[in-house]
Amino acid sequence: MDDPAAMRQVAATEVPPPGTERVLLGELEQDAEYRVRRSHGTTDWLLLHTVAGAGIVHGADGTAVRTHPGRAVLLRPDTLHDYGTDPAAGRWRLLYCHVHPPAPWLALMDWPQAAPGLGVIDLGTELDLRVRQALRTGGRAARLGVGRPELFALNGVEAALLWYDTRAPHRRLLDERVLAVLEHIDAHLAEELDVEALARLAHLSPSRLSHLFTAQVGTSPARYVEAQRLELAARLLEMTQDPVAEIGRRVGFRDPLHFSRRFRARRGASPSAHRARHRGGTMTG
Repeated sequence: MDDPAAMRQVAATEVPPPGTERVLLGELEQDAEYRVRRSHGTTDWLLLHTVAGAGIVHGADGTAVRTHPGRAVLLRPDTLHDYGTDPAAGRWRLLYCHVHPPAPWLALMDWPQAAPGLGVIDLGTELDLRVRQALRTGGRAARLGVGRPELFALNGVEAALLWYDTRAPHRRLLDERVLAVLEHIDAHLAEELDVEALARLAHLSPSRLSHLFTAQVGTSPARYVEAQRLELAARLLEMTQDPVAEIGRRVGFRDPLHFSRRFRARRGASPSAHRARHRGGTMTG
């Protein structure tokens, strides 16, 4: 990769993560003063696709990757975010996407690594245009709010990932044992899903499963299980009138108070407040 580490850089200050639920799409045009740093990254995946100008993305190991039109960078969860406009270019126009991907997408997100947790893919002109169209269409649908905007947005992101995948130098599928664990988790969210039980399913030791799962999925089995449970809980809160405690039990939380605390920690609102916000109601009490 290009190494512009010696270039003058705008001082990096910590910025908070955006308010993301399942997917957030957008487009930015920034000058030479633009720089973002999140030392611990975010809980989602972050896609940065350069449209014009250039940016620099720093890896946790000191690698500096220069982006240019047609180059995309994909940052795994909990990976350092340290990126900004390349001073030599003076501006950076980029499409970005924060997303919590469903399990079937993970094979599409196994990109060549320029640094730990930092994937890079370069596209030719035709594929670049197709990716831009997919991301912009998804973002526009989300902003219009017609029908099911989140699903439209996810559809656009998935289409972009499929186009990126046509240029991936390797198409290593998920390890079959990890895939079996992912499918089991999806089908049994309400049941006990500790790493020991999942390891037995995969015929691996707990430590080996944890290492393999984290390497391929981007997060630990425990964090993945909780994320999937809270994601399903959010959908049920939005789409049903079922009691909050019942929804918590349905997705695997035996203690209603623990469910509410974990939901608030991830979503920034209690289950009741989340429901009220998404159903256009008001919360009392």
